[in-house]
Amino acid sequence: MADVSGAWTGTYWQAGRPTRFEATFVQAENTVSGRILDDGNLGEAQASGHLAGRSITFLKRYLASSPTPIYYDGTLSADSNYMSGGWTIRGFGSGRWEAQRSEDSLTQELQRLQRKDLATPAGLARK
Repeated sequence: MADVSGAWTGTYWQAGRPTRFEATFVQAENTVSGRILDDGNLGEAQASGHLAGRSITFLKRYLASSPTPIYYDGTLSADSNYMSGGWTIRGFGSGRWEAQRSEDSLTQELQRLQRKDLATPAGLARK
């Protein structure tokens, strides 16, 4: 069974403009839930939905900025490391989106790289 649990980074397009996002999903059987944080000004959102085979559907609701739900549907790759599809806000518009699995959040990746730099001879010389 496919599993989307974990950290993801992706992009959605609205009016031709890309917006990057980070998502963390938890899957229990076919139910998917999670949190999404995008680089735009809308802030953090909750996601809840389902996975059936390789088809994923979920609703995204921003916590503070907009009560209007955004409907996402897409397809998960055979190796479960990439997904893409479309999104729709009823009466307001639609677009496409894609996401790839990330080992860590972008913040954790940056922290890991900083620790790695400090452990190198050049990094040790700076102490």
